[in-house]
Amino acid sequence: MQMNHIIQAKTLIDLLRHRAENQANKTAYTFLVDGENEEVSLTYEQLDQRVRTIAAKLHDRVVIGDRALLLYPPGLDYIAAFFACLYAGIIAVPTYPPRRKRIDPRILAIVADAQASVVLTTNSIFSDMEQRIAHVPELKNLHWLATDNLIDDQASVWQKPAIHKDTLAFLQYTSGSTGTPKGVMVSHGNLLHNEEMIKQGFGYTEKDISVGWLPLFHDMGLIGNILQPLYLGIPCILMSPVAFLQKPYRWLQAISYYNASISGGPNFAYDLCINKITAEQRAKLDLSHWEVAFSGAEPISVETLNRFTTIFEPCGFKREAFSPCYGMAEATLFISGSLKNSLYKICKVEKAALEVNVVYLDKEDTEAIVGCGQTCLEQKIVIVNPATFYSCQEQEVGEIWVFGQSVTQGYWNKPTETEQTFHAYIADTNEGPFLRTGDLGFLQDGELFVTGRLKDLIIIRGRNHYPQDIERTVEQSHPRLLSGNSAAFSVEINGEERLVVAAEVERRYGPHDNRRSGLERRSISKPISDSERRSGLDRRSGSEHRQVAPVSSLKSKFPKDFNVEETINSIRKAVYEQHELAVYAVLLLRVASIPKTTSGKIQRHACKNGFLIGSGLNIVGEWREDLVADSTSENLVSKEEIKQKLDQASTKEYDQILTNFLQTELASVLKLKTSQIDIQQPLNIMGLDSLKTVELINMLRNKLDVYIPLEKMMDGISIIELVTHIKSKIQASDSSIEWEEIEL
Repeated sequence: MQMNHIIQAKTLIDLLRHRAENQANKTAYTFLVDGENEEVSLTYEQLDQRVRTIAAKLHDRVVIGDRALLLYPPGLDYIAAFFACLYAGIIAVPTYPPRRKRIDPRILAIVADAQASVVLTTNSIFSDMEQRIAHVPELKNLHWLATDNLIDDQASVWQKPAIHKDTLAFLQYTSGSTGTPKGVMVSHGNLLHNEEMIKQGFGYTEKDISVGWLPLFHDMGLIGNILQPLYLGIPCILMSPVAFLQKPYRWLQAISYYNASISGGPNFAYDLCINKITAEQRAKLDLSHWEVAFSGAEPISVETLNRFTTIFEPCGFKREAFSPCYGMAEATLFISGSLKNSLYKICKVEKAALEVNVVYLDKEDTEAIVGCGQTCLEQKIVIVNPATFYSCQEQEVGEIWVFGQSVTQGYWNKPTETEQTFHAYIADTNEGPFLRTGDLGFLQDGELFVTGRLKDLIIIRGRNHYPQDIERTVEQSHPRLLSGNSAAFSVEINGEERLVVAAEVERRYGPHDNRRSGLERRSISKPISDSERRSGLDRRSGSEHRQVAPVSSLKSKFPKDFNVEETINSIRKAVYEQHELAVYAVLLLRVASIPKTTSGKIQRHACKNGFLIGSGLNIVGEWREDLVADSTSENLVSKEEIKQKLDQASTKEYDQILTNFLQTELASVLKLKTSQIDIQQPLNIMGLDSLKTVELINMLRNKLDVYIPLEKMMDGISIIELVTHIKSKIQASDSSIEWEEIEL
């Protein structure tokens, strides 16, 4: 293969056509349908033919520059549809498929913002949605095209569109407010430049092999796992995120089986492997070929890197394989990363100095920060004071700004936001325009260290406090507070910035009935209008906060044995001891309700908005008193016991036995009493997140020999509905895996 041909490609069409002509029979993508053995594949020639067929079909429905929404489950159909948009000269809008029982408001907001004219999907999804589409104005007037059953006889009539490197390839919608989604405009030139950056930044070659499970509608999954292998001309083995979540071993098993050298994901993925992969499973793994284990998209934990290395070194994993990286959709994806076979860097900085934007190394009371590598390919990273726009000194924390050909064209139809984010100039040198990342960090010998988010920075009495540090302190202050599910932010009270903490409480410690009738709500001194809310929430923007009435104690009918004072005092004491900050208010939130982005990051600004306007947060109370519940699981039965009960049950008894069994198991997973499980309420509303759902799915498979797809479990199904579904499977002796139903 001639690697220099890659750089000569002007568009992704040129790139895929080059592969189809020069590597026709080489496998491009392999999708593991069950996450393990069952696989489907496409060669470059087959992919090109399928793509040309879909593009030819699109010519009758769209014109160049139209936007096309992609609604697909993970798989090869998604990949073909994405490239078909490029081949047709239209702008792809990657997103996730809708739930079976409802249409996500975020998808409707994206359709409206992008002004999409066509939807590409599968026959299965279209059939499921057909009746609902007629009642949804945003969708009923769009052209719908199911692409999975098209005959390839139209491939020959495809004509290459007149596009160039500055032509938009797709809109990457970033995580954010449902009502105001932002579509990042990514061009063909941006993509090709960024793919070369990824290649050089990580040190990839044409001999590498890639394995991935990340969602294809996210920038890391699409650009890192789909386009980078195409750019290199290397094999790419994929599985769905669901397959990974259900059994993290599948990820490392695929790396081992295919001798993969490239794979990675966010920090939590490595934590899952640490916690879920058994010693017996580890004994079967060979990770000696894994050369780049990239980690990004969320804060990178030194502890996670150390634990993963210790546990998987006997499998052949090398510490040098870890490649921490940094990127964002506005810069296409990759901004900086660590080279293959080079040990990642750690910087130990003094916490107190970091709070005043200064970097002191190797002092007492230090915090270890993982370096995110260096940039390359003439791209430039600078650290700038976000208030003055003057360049920061070498040992000074500031906002990370980026300049280069990977910086995208801005936000779709949002000129004001584009100007603010993409057209920044350094005050002392007049260099620019730079992309303002909104992230804080510093450079040390060219290595980038990220310390937090600018918009989330808490400034109280002239000192900077990083919310993630406070949140970590809060979560460790009391065993009843959930890790990774709290938010710290500041509000202005009587002219002074004060600290507020919102924290999710373990389900077993929440009230049985948290409806408003049982709680006194916080009063607001005066309603806040939409315009005031948009402009008056950040004191540093020059506007004033609306004053909020002080938090008052709540009168709740909670069990008397819960020591609220102990919990609140634990939080306040820990925050003061660690950060010398007095906490103004504590919000205790229902489990799985704290605002998060689609990638799982806490939306602190949304928590702040909810606090200021007195709504939008699922508050079980603003405590001076709280609830503790005795929540030990009851009456769990073995596989043999439930089988025997069901076999001996009469027709009338069967449903009740199955219902009681599911109530008990769900109570165990959620750490609730069986009496707190409402059999008519959707499971996801009761706080059954994806990982807990996987735990429940595995229980059903182990005890009932029945498999229920994750999508169905999280799509509003109740225990009553689940009983009917399970009963039909048991009676039909059908325990087959329905991977075709899995959607994200």
